[in-house]
Amino acid sequence: MPHATASWLVDNTALSFDQIAEFCGLHILEVQAMADDLASSKYTGRDPVHSGELTHDEIEKGQADPNYRLKMHRAPVDVSRTKGPRYTPVSKRQDKPDGIAWIIRNHPEISDAQIGKLIGTTRNTINAIRDRSHWNIQNIQAKDPVTLGLCSQRELDAAVAKAAKRAGPSEEGEEQAVPDQRDEKEKLIEELRAEREAAAKAAVEAAQEAEAEAWLEAKRAAEAGESNG
Repeated sequence: MPHATASWLVDNTALSFDQIAEFCGLHILEVQAMADDLASSKYTGRDPVHSGELTHDEIEKGQADPNYRLKMHRAPVDVSRTKGPRYTPVSKRQDKPDGIAWIIRNHPEISDAQIGKLIGTTRNTINAIRDRSHWNIQNIQAKDPVTLGLCSQRELDAAVAKAAKRAGPSEEGEEQAVPDQRDEKEKLIEELRAEREAAAKAAVEAAQEAEAEAWLEAKRAAEAGESNG
């Protein structure tokens, strides 16, 4: 994630644009655009110190000497985010209405505030889908937000449990009947979701590792070439 790393270095260090561009494998004009808020895309900063790619000592060396070239501590495999609002990749934002519709249909006990936090959306969007006044309502299809990658199964289960606890049992007979009727079906669905989630996670991790190895190899080759030169 070179752009996110560059964004963090611009905001949190006194490194030169040349140093940041060289370390992240970007053009200096891209780094300049980030610093001037002119970049076409806004990136959420990614701390390379927290992920183990850089050390504070290495950054201090670079800040003390503009000609110093930062050395990567290890390949950027683990991707982590600091605390803040839920971030949804651009590629998945179009799936939000489908996820919202699924929750409204399958878990009406979940409040709008919970849906907003779970999916990363607004009350206006939720209400528009609920009363079918959304501009794209004809194309919205209820789909499991876990399958869409908008939230994890653990987060969804926690929201359902919280909503159920808040609502409380209405009738003892109803409270006992529902688990009996849906127990086997829910178990099967749960297993299928877990398998899909595990497969998706494995694919993402494999892609990240391959990209990280390729990036590190390129960096090493470039450094070796310059040393030989």
